[in-house]
Amino acid sequence: MNHRGATGDRADVRPWHTDWLVLRGLRRLIEVDCAQRLRPGARLVDFGCGSQPYRELISQRGIVYSGADLDAGAELPIGDDGRVPVADGVADGVLSVQVLEHVRDTSQYLAECRRLLRPDGVLFLSTHGTWLFHPHPEDHRRWTRTGLILDVERCGFIVEHVEAVAGPLATTTLIRLTGFAHVLRSIPILGRPLASLVALVMNGRALIEDALTPASIRQDNGCVYWLRATPA
Repeated sequence: MNHRGATGDRADVRPWHTDWLVLRGLRRLIEVDCAQRLRPGARLVDFGCGSQPYRELISQRGIVYSGADLDAGAELPIGDDGRVPVADGVADGVLSVQVLEHVRDTSQYLAECRRLLRPDGVLFLSTHGTWLFHPHPEDHRRWTRTGLILDVERCGFIVEHVEAVAGPLATTTLIRLTGFAHVLRSIPILGRPLASLVALVMNGRALIEDALTPASIRQDNGCVYWLRATPA
């Protein structure tokens, strides 16, 4: 999954984009969980915000959004030590979308998430279960559901909920789609329209496959996991 959204705005992808199924699921989870857990006026730090695709989605609910990233142009530039230049406990929520797999020291990153949060704050985090290698600029890890819970709880959190976004049947279709689209886009003139058409068809197939996959199989074999946790 491209961290900065090669298919356009990650918060507003369409069925003819290759990442549609997963990004659609992530948008829904971000929207629902932020609305349920954060009141208007609450502050959320998007830790590893990239191009800040979810800023408008969050801000329109009256939540104060702050983006933190390694990019010097970010509102909150992350230092060489991995810290965000704010005091302890300033955030009601921390959002981390498809960042953890790119981090060299996950314990340090999660500890900083914990430092940023108020005692009654909430961490919203997504990362990969199974997906293709995709360095942006680095790619280090994949998780099982139980392994992700263990790693997060070791860093001072209580995991409330974990949800798989796209199960194994849909994931195999999406991986093939990624390969087909990559080849088709190299064809002059007709390549990109053909890639969009193939994406539309295969996304529809993946949607059906995901609906048919038993929940027990889907939850333990997710392409991406969405996790919600609170400070211990």
